[in-house]
Amino acid sequence: MTRTFTIILAIAALGGAAMAAEKLQMKDLPPAVQKTVTQEQAKGAEIKGLAKETENGKTSYEVETMVKGKHRDFLVDAKGAVTEVEEETAIESIPAAAKAAIQKKVADGKMGMVETMTRGGATFYEAAYTSKAGKKLEVLVKPDGTEVKD
Repeated sequence: MTRTFTIILAIAALGGAAMAAEKLQMKDLPPAVQKTVTQEQAKGAEIKGLAKETENGKTSYEVETMVKGKHRDFLVDAKGAVTEVEEETAIESIPAAAKAAIQKKVADGKMGMVETMTRGGATFYEAAYTSKAGKKLEVLVKPDGTEVKD
């Protein structure tokens, strides 16, 4: 009985996953998304990857690009509207409070890529890092250094 219940829970968890991603090619994107990608957001960029994501019943398209040697990724909704942009940046170029909060969180770990994230008209700063114990983590903060749970 316990084993059956555990299997049912596992199946339910897999079926109800909050997000699923599917790799795509440009021709697989809806026309409105293709237009946003090719005519507006990826000019002068090398497209490194395209993926379709479904989160909480909403479909969006993630576009991974490289612009002048830096990562620039963005999300586009099914209607072609850009909903989020992440751009690689140097930690020295972000506001002092955000920089201090990220450095405090990383502590004795190793800092990875730092990005400026724009979502819904708000700006955030995200840093990937590896903890001293070797665990890969990320931290997201507001310009004032307040940590945000994504």
